Amino acid sequence: MKLAVIMGTLCIATLGMTGCSSKTVAPDEYSGFLKDYSQLKETQSPSGAEVMRWIDPKINVNTFTSVYIEPTQLYPKPQPTAKIPQQTLNGLTAYYDQALKREIGKDLPLATGPGPGVIVVRAAITAVSSKTEGLKPYEVIPIALVAAAVSTASGIRDQETTLATEAVFIDGGNNKVVAQVVRKGTGKPLENDTQVLKTDDVKGVIDGWASDLHQSYLKLKAEAR
Repeated sequence: MKLAVIMGTLCIATLGMTGCSSKTVAPDEYSGFLKDYSQLKETQSPSGAEVMRWIDPKINVNTFTSVYIEPTQLYPKPQPTAKIPQQTLNGLTAYYDQALKREIGKDLPLATGPGPGVIVVRAAITAVSSKTEGLKPYEVIPIALVAAAVSTASGIRDQETTLATEAVFIDGGNNKVVAQVVRKGTGKPLENDTQVLKTDDVKGVIDGWASDLHQSYLKLKAEAR
């Protein structure tokens, strides 16, 4: 995904604002982590969030007896910055791993690797720029966080942090892709454009993703009976 495309198309604000904000990841914002985006369709997650998703219509989740959560990736690979230090980058992937294991592990035993009867979850944190209102051009950050500034009544520029993910679900027995999802969410606002982003600022977003994946699994399991 070229930076020129990112800078020209990314326009994100808080979920409660109007204008150019979008609740789903647009095609021009896809990271390239997934091999095929052509079958993704806009739909709603169990919590009501707008997502881009595809599920194999022939899937029977009852054939899976365990789940293997691959270590979460940051894609494209980022470099730490003063605003997003290495400690935060490490914390994001570690917490995503924990959340996925916690939620999906409620109904499926955790496997130590792929194999027959194992569904593999391969997830990444993706997406890519930062814009502070009144400043030109976009400041590009090579990491899946978007800090979109919002002017307040007092004139102080608050920073909204947006996190995006792409995930693929694979049959560990035959390596066939059975589902894919692309989505984003807004974390806690930062006080200004110099405040360092911490993992705690976006834990709520990650918790929501993991919970929705668990609920989606339960729905598919019920439908397959």
